[in-house]
Amino acid sequence: MEDAAVGPGAPRAEEGAGPSPASWLQRLCHEVLRSSQLSVSLAEAPPVAVMAVERYMAESPPPPPPSSALPKPPAPAYCYDVTLADGSRREKCYLAPPLNALVQRNALRAGCRLRLTRCSYLYDEKKLSSGFLCLERLDVLRGPSDLPPGGREPGEQRRPPLKGGRSHYLPLWNNEDPYGDIWLASRPPERVEIEVSKLTSLGHLEMNWRSRIHFSPLLVRILHKARLRYYGKPDKKLDIPYQAYFEVADSSGMMSMVLWNSLCPEWYNSMKIGTVLLLEQYGIKTSYPFKTQPTPGDSQMKRFTTIEISLNVRDPPTKVNIIPEKMVKPEWRLPEVRYRFVTRSELENLPNNHSCDIIGLVIFVGRVERTRKRESSEDFWIHRWAHVVDGTSDQPFILELFATSQPDVFEHIHPMTYLVCTQMRVVRDITENTPRTLYLTTSNESQMFITGWHKGQPYTRDAKVKNFIQWIKTQSEADQMKKTVIGGYCPFPPAPNTFLKYCKNNKVESVLKAISKMEREIEDLHYREHKRFAVQGMISAIRYVSHAAEDAPRMEPIQEGRVQSASQTTVKNTGTSKDCVTKGKKRSHRNKEANSILDLQCASLEQQQHPRMLTRKSRIKRKIEHHTEAENLHEFQQEDSVPEQNILTEPDTSQPNRADKEGVSDAPAIEEMGRTSHDSWQSGLWTMVKDNLIDHLHYCSVFPESIPRKFDYMHKEFLIQQYNLHPAVHKPKEYRTNKEIHEFKSSSGPGHYEVTILGINHDVAIDVAFPPIFCPEDPHLFRIEDIQNDTLLSCMSCISMCQQGTASNEKLYDTFPLSNEIVKAAVDLDRQHVICILDICRLGEDKVEVFLNKIYKIMETDVVNLV
Repeated sequence: MEDAAVGPGAPRAEEGAGPSPASWLQRLCHEVLRSSQLSVSLAEAPPVAVMAVERYMAESPPPPPPSSALPKPPAPAYCYDVTLADGSRREKCYLAPPLNALVQRNALRAGCRLRLTRCSYLYDEKKLSSGFLCLERLDVLRGPSDLPPGGREPGEQRRPPLKGGRSHYLPLWNNEDPYGDIWLASRPPERVEIEVSKLTSLGHLEMNWRSRIHFSPLLVRILHKARLRYYGKPDKKLDIPYQAYFEVADSSGMMSMVLWNSLCPEWYNSMKIGTVLLLEQYGIKTSYPFKTQPTPGDSQMKRFTTIEISLNVRDPPTKVNIIPEKMVKPEWRLPEVRYRFVTRSELENLPNNHSCDIIGLVIFVGRVERTRKRESSEDFWIHRWAHVVDGTSDQPFILELFATSQPDVFEHIHPMTYLVCTQMRVVRDITENTPRTLYLTTSNESQMFITGWHKGQPYTRDAKVKNFIQWIKTQSEADQMKKTVIGGYCPFPPAPNTFLKYCKNNKVESVLKAISKMEREIEDLHYREHKRFAVQGMISAIRYVSHAAEDAPRMEPIQEGRVQSASQTTVKNTGTSKDCVTKGKKRSHRNKEANSILDLQCASLEQQQHPRMLTRKSRIKRKIEHHTEAENLHEFQQEDSVPEQNILTEPDTSQPNRADKEGVSDAPAIEEMGRTSHDSWQSGLWTMVKDNLIDHLHYCSVFPESIPRKFDYMHKEFLIQQYNLHPAVHKPKEYRTNKEIHEFKSSSGPGHYEVTILGINHDVAIDVAFPPIFCPEDPHLFRIEDIQNDTLLSCMSCISMCQQGTASNEKLYDTFPLSNEIVKAAVDLDRQHVICILDICRLGEDKVEVFLNKIYKIMETDVVNLV
């Protein structure tokens, strides 16, 4: 029997039925339930709004029948529930697994509109009168729309996930963050009577735990806190499979404590660094041998590593009390929290993997990206890069920040905030005499704090924190604001100087990818997933593309009208959807009608690395929001008695800066070395083969999201939202702005390069982009020396710096030709087999950036043998 077809009008009314429901979603439910197949196809359904997209662990799939010859595709690890609204009603629906890719690419997301084309009704056979709509086909619609208010409706109760018997949702993009209202924000401390004579110590426990079943109460202070660990599996039925490690201490030493399962939502957010706990009815277990260990601030403190304290809801049911700090008595001899703060000047002398804490002023924060934990896994780490200064060096701290189960902090890191990061690990290249790579990365026990979170933290009493605050009081806010940048592509960490080192550092099974397989690799990327690939080929063409109009969008939407229906696109199918993607990839941004030509001459690489930078002639005075830097500092005043005044003052604007005109020539004749125009070059080989290729992939677009932007405090909330991951639940805008992201000033050059890489078999090619990123106000932000041994890319970045000067000098902003140096470097690579390192990131929907990060010449015998 065919499915029923439902139009936009009211459904057929049964005999004796009451009036039709006012809500279209409610009418749809009634119609589906009247269908003999519990399924309907919709001809002209009205648009509905997506209010939430929520993720949870899938149930274990049934085993395949023994007679099955063909292997079944792997079942999805996660399910998605989608909350729809039609203006008068909301309905939580189950998303059919073949549509999961729409969420994974962030095409189907909270805040968008969609049109249903097919849906069904599913009953839960283990429950009475329990069922829900299942979305089987849909079209995601483009364009802005009026959406109902965000959040829950008044009186709406929290509902568990629709399928699989799960009791809670996971965060949409990772598993480490607490998500949903099962996670208590905090539990208030309680006044309890503590009988010191009945307490035991950690040292006594370690010596006597085997001879006891029940243990005396413990009074301890939390010194370290690890991120949450979710260990749920589709075939496991644990209710809330979480654990979290802490390091707690008393006067006898320090021991690990682990919080299990349903106690995590109840207590995790309340157990902070420095919190004093009274523990009763806890368990003792032998320590997990592979657990990571934090570095204690007090190197003399004894560590008990054979056992750990286990806090569970049963066996035995643990009783926990938080003791207010004002009730903590000196005679309890609980240790204070100590830190290992280092300054940026001290970082140069620290060894690889050294643990330390830092404080500084954020001048750059990148967009949030995701990295797959394992190949073919649906689990991701989320991370972002940040640059922080503390006044002790002209170099910033470069920080790789992974999520630390503190989403309210991680999502609100922005320039001009004071950032504290604890338990950071030093990463440096120890194989080179003059290492280029030096940064800090978070560990499992790292914690992060920004403005609004500093008050009451133990580190406010640290001497180096106080020194930083004293330095901040001497700084001009306007001078620091000039250096601030947010978002965009961040080419860090740089690829090693040699391909041999790249191979040693790479943990994937196959180092080199075939260009012909790149499209499949790119199609499999999830939202904001970042990967770095190595491909072998030849540099065959270079074109310069100007970002001609900063006041217009860089690119129109890739898909016109709507995302393809799921009836035409499953997770792996291409069909019409692929045509949309290809159409987007083949769009060109070339400006071939330049009014004038300027030949930019650059000096030697040594001169390139230390250019004299321009500043704008006029400074726009910005109105600071009510949260001033004085309030920023106020969080540190508990011990310091810092005067309440605006510490960062406006700079003297009476003397305008003079433009630096060095590095730009008037326009000498350019030697024609394979040029096809003043803004492009191509090799002779490319001219011969380009019309006979089997495949030519076009991934040379630079999207507005790829370009780092100058930070604007007046539009802080808008910029923060742009570079975070899309939220699971739609919320009304909490900021006022009428600007689009492309309207914010770029901190990089006024254009980019399109580079064609021809496969070594001369049958396929791929176009990629090279964005010469450079910040003129702060040359240390994106450093030219990271590609100093790469002649072609160094020349292209050098031209970018000259362009910055020209643009700031209000000369030809729209177009710049290829310089002699770039063409010569390209000619030197003509027909040479090279290895290109590509940075790839899916920005959302079908927007994929593919940037050239590094070029290796194939010269080393050991590299050839290795690959």
